[in-house]
Amino acid sequence: MASAPTPPPLLPVTNPASGSSPAAAGGSDAPIATPAFRLFLSRISDSARRSLSDRRPWGELLDRSAFSKPDSLSDATSRLRRNLAYFRVNYAAVVAFALGASLLAHPFSLLILLGLLAAWCFLYLFRPSDQPVVLFGRTFSDRETLLGLVGASFILLFFTSVASLIISGLLVGGALVAAHGAFRVPEDLFLDEPNAPPGSSAAQGLLSFLGGPGSGV
Repeated sequence: MASAPTPPPLLPVTNPASGSSPAAAGGSDAPIATPAFRLFLSRISDSARRSLSDRRPWGELLDRSAFSKPDSLSDATSRLRRNLAYFRVNYAAVVAFALGASLLAHPFSLLILLGLLAAWCFLYLFRPSDQPVVLFGRTFSDRETLLGLVGASFILLFFTSVASLIISGLLVGGALVAAHGAFRVPEDLFLDEPNAPPGSSAAQGLLSFLGGPGSGV
């Protein structure tokens, strides 16, 4: 007697709707507001690009033939005021370089500062308002999160060397700017915006990104 034919093996069928992983299902709930973060980065990039467009040639800044000792304190102050208005972007770059060099010389302090900035960005500035912070099974309100970040910032800045490094870098950069501005003869400088207050457009260009992404500015 012939045996019955063996039925073909059943192949597993995966339902795409039910087989999606929880990570893929919750991918839209990112811990950071991506559009707001991208808008913030684009504002920083645009502000830096507009500010750098006003940069003066470094050869003009370092022209040794234009240096001389000021006749008096008022002469040095007048020179500094005019040079600040003309070389404002270059001076800002000098201060930023001094600050960066001060932090790069102490990598541990730099890591602390970067970690602090990342905590502010991910836990408060760009966190969606409908997603509270949950740590160790406890939900923290916006007020508690803000107080925690302020307290952590105070401890990390003033009980470590981060604050002293920032202050020393700013002081060194400011001293370099003041010395250059006092000894650089500004007679050959012509301002593009004679009616504008010194440094006003530079401040607007460098700090325009501080209008938060949600402010609609």
